[in-house]
Amino acid sequence: MDDLGEKIRKFNSFQLFVSFIGFAVSYYLGQLFYNAYFGPLSRFPGPRLRAISRIPAIWTTILGIDHEVIPALHRKYGPIVRLGPTELSFAGGAKAWEDIHGPKKGTLPYKDPIFYPRSINGANSLMTANEAEHSRQRKIMSHAFSDRTLKEQEPLLKSWAVKMKTKLAESIAAGELVDMVKFYNCTTFDIMADLLFLEGLDLLEDGEYSPWIKNLFGGIKSAIIVLGARRYSSWINHLIEYYVKNNEQARKAEYEHFRYAAERIDGRWQRTADRPDPWAKFLGSLTREEQHVTASVLMVAGTETTATALSGLTYHLIQNPMTMEKLKMEIRSKIRSFDDMTLENLARMKYMQACIQEALRLYPPVPSGLPRKVPPGGLKICEEHIPGDTIVSVHHVSTYRSLDHFKSADKFAPERWLGDPNYAEDHRDALEPFQTGPRNCLGQNLAWHEMRMLLATVMLHFDITPEPDTKNWMNQKVYVLWEKKPLFCRLQNSNA
Repeated sequence: MDDLGEKIRKFNSFQLFVSFIGFAVSYYLGQLFYNAYFGPLSRFPGPRLRAISRIPAIWTTILGIDHEVIPALHRKYGPIVRLGPTELSFAGGAKAWEDIHGPKKGTLPYKDPIFYPRSINGANSLMTANEAEHSRQRKIMSHAFSDRTLKEQEPLLKSWAVKMKTKLAESIAAGELVDMVKFYNCTTFDIMADLLFLEGLDLLEDGEYSPWIKNLFGGIKSAIIVLGARRYSSWINHLIEYYVKNNEQARKAEYEHFRYAAERIDGRWQRTADRPDPWAKFLGSLTREEQHVTASVLMVAGTETTATALSGLTYHLIQNPMTMEKLKMEIRSKIRSFDDMTLENLARMKYMQACIQEALRLYPPVPSGLPRKVPPGGLKICEEHIPGDTIVSVHHVSTYRSLDHFKSADKFAPERWLGDPNYAEDHRDALEPFQTGPRNCLGQNLAWHEMRMLLATVMLHFDITPEPDTKNWMNQKVYVLWEKKPLFCRLQNSNA
């Protein structure tokens, strides 16, 4: 009898356990069903599977195909699409930019803290700081990125443009194909290092990426996959935090880029600048910890994105030779040598400006939407009430390739920025490659000056012929940033 009683008790315990699991699963599935069909975001269109589960969003992020999938969803469902149980993507143009990113402060969606984690030394950068801290840091740094201050840095920018021209000419003399992506990356990284650390990285000189830069590129992809997974699932977030905390190799990979930038920024104070150095003032106004994290951020945000824009523009120019000839004609008619290549002269070249804007539209350096979180009380975005804690973003590619905003949206047409009546109905204010509002890109003035200077250098001194396999160059993955392939071209010295 005792054995029978024990068996009954065990059976009842097992039955209770099974019942509990069944209840928990039923409750979870019921919550998913309710959220998808009756929850606060149920009125917004999108695939039902995405409304139920975060898995599709995680999967497309890991595959690097969001730049293909999300625009397709917008074409099917409209300017507002539900990407996940608590996430909406917008492609509504200027109104979406204004309501999500600015210009007003205080009532805007804030940065999703999972996607923008604090740096490993605990200090905040412009990327992660709250509103008050962001305002303080931006006020300190804004002078260094003003047009007036950048004008003082014209000799520095020009010296690197001359260096790039020299190294390109050496490649021509050696009969080599030129990877324009690598040349643009090497130049922009050397420029930013010179501004930040008072010395370049010798990337142009060596013609190769240093181990730090190679690790940096690989780390960007890995970090975005990890951050994407963290954003879409809280349990994955906790699992990743535990893994990084307890795995020496993972900690080392996370720390390497930061350590290198920190050592370089510490080293700059041991050197004496032989040129105007306005960056010393803003860096000196930050704490040492803030200097370290700011350097690590700028060595990505102020380099790779500019090189990406130039790479995309070069691709579109070689695919549109008549446009490239028109651009070369403008540059070569107004500039004879580097003496004429002033920031002021370059900024006056309207066709070059239009070419850059069109490249930023078709190949935005940050093609993905940068997520923001709606405050608890909710907000009105594009005339729709969005509940609190919803993740929202304006998706760049979806917006810029939308026929609602741009005629012949897939066509490279710089004329649309020059008043061509064929594009009179374009919504040009939908283009915000540097974001808008109080958290827009602080370094956009520097980026514009670099793009114009380096583009003019190439167009003035060289004629470019694409290699046959460059036609498929745009078939790339995206991990917030483009995973760029080499862009091999054959260059010849021009007769200009």
